[in-house]
Amino acid sequence: MPGAVAEPTGERKKKRKAVEVDRNTAPKPKVRKTEKDRPRSAGIEEAILLLESQILESRKNYNSIATLLRHVQIGNGQDQTSITAAVALCRVFCRLIALGSLSKPEEAPRSEITIVQWLQVQLEAYKQLLLSFLSMADLVVSSTALTLLMRLLKGETESLNQASDDNWRNGTFKSVVSRLIAADTTDPIREEFADNDILAEFQTEDLLDNVITMTNSLDDKIGERTSFDSFYAERPKEKKHKVRSLTVHKKQAQELWLKILNGNLTKHQRKHILGMVSHQIAPCFTRVELLMDFLTDSFNAGGSLPLLALSGLFHLMQEKNLDYPQFYTKLYSLLSSEILHSKHRSRFFRLLNIFLSSTHLPAALVASFIKRLARLSLFAPPSGIVVVVPWIYNFLKSHPSCTFMIHRKAEHSSHRPREGMDDPFDMKEPDPMETNAIDSSLWEIHTLQSHYHPNVATIAKIISEQFTKQAYNLEDFLDHSYSSMLTAELSKEIKKAPVVEYEIPKKILFKHTDPMQRDSLLVSLWDFT
Repeated sequence: MPGAVAEPTGERKKKRKAVEVDRNTAPKPKVRKTEKDRPRSAGIEEAILLLESQILESRKNYNSIATLLRHVQIGNGQDQTSITAAVALCRVFCRLIALGSLSKPEEAPRSEITIVQWLQVQLEAYKQLLLSFLSMADLVVSSTALTLLMRLLKGETESLNQASDDNWRNGTFKSVVSRLIAADTTDPIREEFADNDILAEFQTEDLLDNVITMTNSLDDKIGERTSFDSFYAERPKEKKHKVRSLTVHKKQAQELWLKILNGNLTKHQRKHILGMVSHQIAPCFTRVELLMDFLTDSFNAGGSLPLLALSGLFHLMQEKNLDYPQFYTKLYSLLSSEILHSKHRSRFFRLLNIFLSSTHLPAALVASFIKRLARLSLFAPPSGIVVVVPWIYNFLKSHPSCTFMIHRKAEHSSHRPREGMDDPFDMKEPDPMETNAIDSSLWEIHTLQSHYHPNVATIAKIISEQFTKQAYNLEDFLDHSYSSMLTAELSKEIKKAPVVEYEIPKKILFKHTDPMQRDSLLVSLWDFT
């Protein structure tokens, strides 16, 4: 018998009303994320790590190496998946190398040899991919590739049955060096390569700019050392092995630099090398006299090279006791009118201050430099004169025997005021010891006291005053230019306004009718009526 139908309860009615509400305005329920909702890249990276563990667990999974290689090739180092696959492959190959899986065992079956050969092909393909990453502009990718290559190199050197020297000369190391020398590789990667503390022999041929950068970085490592106790790869067992010898490394660096110096260098490359001679190149030479020919040729090249070359020559004379008798003659020949107008003027005076700093130099030699600079200052810009005068003051103070040049007066006679005085100084004499400058006077500085520029006239008067100041700091004057001197004048505060008295004429081109008015100069020269 059918029962009575029950009335719907209040709760059920509320649910029906909720259904009738517009679905667009209803709040969306929170949905719990599942494994499928994770980022796709995260899933791929987990799969890569799973493939790595499977390869190391069983030889049956060696085919997964090709899968990882495809991930590296597809991403080409531009995404995180490609980098993760590259790092995983590095761990796989380092483990296989350590286990000897890439070495052909003696009297092994054909199937075993086939597997080893296949692994070697995959390893070579992996190396080529990493080498291509070294040329990328992204420093993170190229740095990661270099790190992975060096780990493979270390594993091969320590585990594979190869002669150590041959492995460094013809194996992975040679490939890395060749790629780093390539023109499209960035300099920070070359410096990072040198920071790996690798010291080995390698030959270089072209791309001198890149070779110079790498060699300079390696020379820093050699110059800092007194011995070699730590190595990137396995330490040689022989105590007298050549890799442990500092002299052998210096000879190798010396031979490499000599090949570079004897090459067809451009002017820019010569400048770059000359700037490194004193502190980077010379400490790596066992026979520093071999640098003399390069420095002499650079001096004879002209331009700004002689100044840089003399800097290296002076270092060899001072630190290595090399004899170069014509040094000051060549330095004296650089004093020309162009040097005070050159952009290298400040560098020249810094070096000149060092070259002539010895108080044991002959007075005649120092007097020639003082007199020549004084003569050149007559034709120099104001920014150059304000350097020359303090420099002369300092050297007169450090060489008192040259102060006779500022106290010497001309003999009084009836014909001297009209004809002038004969200066014994010979400006054309190339030898600074034969110029007779010590018998002359510094009348040029006295002339500069009437210079049109007030700053030059003021600073030139220090020679006529008592030498109470110990010395002037040249750094305060070296960086002056027309712009800086003009800015200094314009920035001065006017303590008292200048008095200007000027009457505007009523007529310029015609005579004044008023006899009290003075006609202009134009009216007296030309008649405009």
